Amino acid sequence: MSQPFLYNDFSQFLKKHFPFKVQKISLNAGFTCPNRDGTKGLGGCTYCNNQTFNPDYCKTEKTITQQLEEGKLFFARKYPDMKYLAYFQAYTNTYQNIEELKKKYEEALSVPGVVGLVIGTRPDCMPDNLLNYLEELNKKTFLLVEYGVESTSNEILKRINRGHTFEESEEAIRRTAARGIMTGAHIILGLPGEVHDEIVKQATILSRLPITTLKIHQLQLIRGTKMAKEHENNPQDFHLFDQVDEYIDLVIDYVEHLRPDIVIERFISQSPRNLLIAPDWGLKNFEITNRIQKRMKERESYQGKSFEV
Repeated sequence: MSQPFLYNDFSQFLKKHFPFKVQKISLNAGFTCPNRDGTKGLGGCTYCNNQTFNPDYCKTEKTITQQLEEGKLFFARKYPDMKYLAYFQAYTNTYQNIEELKKKYEEALSVPGVVGLVIGTRPDCMPDNLLNYLEELNKKTFLLVEYGVESTSNEILKRINRGHTFEESEEAIRRTAARGIMTGAHIILGLPGEVHDEIVKQATILSRLPITTLKIHQLQLIRGTKMAKEHENNPQDFHLFDQVDEYIDLVIDYVEHLRPDIVIERFISQSPRNLLIAPDWGLKNFEITNRIQKRMKERESYQGKSFEV
C-alpha cells in the first residue's frame, strides 16, 4: 500500500485533472530571450545553459509537430495510452508577436494525444493582448503558465543578471491568475548571497501570491556559464550543498512554511553529467524525492506545518 504524500504532489494534481496518465513533452520553439538579444541584456542569466534541459528531440530545425511526435514515441514504449502536455520550455515562450505565438501553441494542440499546454516564460514578457488570448484558450484546454521567479530578492536577481525585479514577478503572477489561468513559479535555492533563513522566508513571501504550482531546485554550476567562471574565481561566495542531506533539510524547512494548497512540481533538478560541475550527488531525482519523504516522516513534517496566514 502506497504511503500518503506529506506535500501537495504534482502527479496527484494531474490525476485530478485527467482520467489517464499524462506526460509533459519539452519543446524548443525557436524563441530567444530579452535578456540575451539586447532588449534587457546580453548573455542571459549567469547560471543559464539551455542545453541542461533540452532532450535530444528538441531541435529548432524540427517543427513543433515533429518534436511532439518524437517525444510521444519515447514515452509510448512504456505507456501506449499516455496523453501529453506540450511544454514550451526553452528560453522565453511568450517573447514573440502574438500571431506567431498563436500558430505555435495551436499547432501543438492539434497533435493527436496532446491534451494541454504548459508555457514557461519570464514575468516581463506577458503583454495584455497575449493574456486576452490565453484567457480564451484556457476555456478550451488545460493551460498552465510558469514564470521564472528564481528569487524574491532584488539584490540577488541583479547579481545573477536576471533582468527583472521580484515586483515584476508578483505583478505578472497576479495578472495571470486574475484571468482564471493556473499560474506556476520556478525558484532556485542557494543562489549566491542567499542564506538559510532568507531562503525559508521566501516560501512565506511566495505563499502570498496566487500560484497554483511551484518548481524548486538546487543551484547547479553548469559548464560554460558566467556563474561557473565566478565560482572559479571566488568559490567563497557560493554554498553548493555538497551534502545532499543538508539540502534535503533545507527543502523540508521551506515546504513547512509553504501554503498547503500549492502544488509542488519538483524539489530537485539534475543536469547532464557532462555539463554539471557541482553539486553531483550521484543520485537520481526519484531517489532524492524518496529521501525527502522519508526525512519528512522522521521529522513529523508536512507542507504548511509552519505556515501562517
